[in-house]
Amino acid sequence: MRTKSLARFIALLAVVALAIPALAKPISKYIHIAETAKLGATELRAGEYHLLIDGTKVTVQHNSKVVAEAEGRWENREEKARYTSVLLGANHEVKEIRFAGEKRVLMIATP
Repeated sequence: MRTKSLARFIALLAVVALAIPALAKPISKYIHIAETAKLGATELRAGEYHLLIDGTKVTVQHNSKVVAEAEGRWENREEKARYTSVLLGANHEVKEIRFAGEKRVLMIATP
């Protein structure tokens, strides 16, 4: 009898563990881009943008309209960022996004 209860308990834990990532909401952040930048194949003009980060998928919105999508990954740093900033590469492509008060940064995959 005890073995059945233990097996049921383990099965329940497995189901809950698998369901938790499915219930996770995308991370929502706002950024300001000071100059024209490229995200993937899309050119973003200077302005305010809303980011939705869902796992490795980054969706960029402007005025509630999706304007770009890219792949990204989180990397940890030793110190927290003092302010939110967007780091651009040599060709004005978005390379990294740092968020104020966070040690992790969002690295954008280059196409």
